[in-house]
Amino acid sequence: MGEHLVKRSTVTAQFPCDCKTVWDIVTDNKNYEWRSDLSKIEMIDENRFDEYTKTGFVTHFQITAKEPYRKYRFDMENQNMSGHWSGIFESRNDGTQITFTEEVRVKNPIMNLFVKGYLKKQQAKYIADLREAIAKL
Repeated sequence: MGEHLVKRSTVTAQFPCDCKTVWDIVTDNKNYEWRSDLSKIEMIDENRFDEYTKTGFVTHFQITAKEPYRKYRFDMENQNMSGHWSGIFESRNDGTQITFTEEVRVKNPIMNLFVKGYLKKQQAKYIADLREAIAKL
């Protein structure tokens, strides 16, 4: 597959709390109820988990880096795409800044036309859900 089939989307957001709080929510796969798009997360082992959407669509994840309060990375794959996700967590005077980047390679060339918009929409939903989870603390 050509490199032109790789799509990248990055989102940056700030939260009015410490890095540990944001990190704990993002990396705790046992507590996923705050995610409005998921029905469940199944832990396979310490570094692998599966996410299921509300419609039962599954994506497989393999954690590749986990530096507490700094960096979280994983590979992901489902029937439509494969790729990498990277999360950078930075302490700021007024809270925490996160930068999440997704790079995916779509398996179906037709989907390639829509994937960038889809990633942006998914990232916006994730950030909105995360904001709500933090606001409830």
